[in-house]
Amino acid sequence: MAEFSFSDLETTIRDRAHSGDPDSWTAKLFARGIDKAAQKLGEEAVETVIAAVKGDRQGLVSESADLIYHWLVVLGLSGVPLSDVLKELESRTGRSGIAEKASRPKG
Repeated sequence: MAEFSFSDLETTIRDRAHSGDPDSWTAKLFARGIDKAAQKLGEEAVETVIAAVKGDRQGLVSESADLIYHWLVVLGLSGVPLSDVLKELESRTGRSGIAEKASRPKG
């Protein structure tokens, strides 16, 4: 299998976002806006959790792919590049989760 990354998917989403292609789910989501995309992200998150709890390995793989796709759509609609999220994750590497959470601003 060829290498495929989140960055590749982000690029594909960006390319399709404003394509006007009537067969593109990505173009439709971007046209419907953040509310619809965020709703879909939430639905996919719940479906991912259900598959995990049921022990449905293939369902978990499939729903995780849907979740990641819709997450990247929401990031794109929000103007947040994947690189910003990766930088945030990198900044947390090497710190304990408890220390990292304590360092977050309150409110």
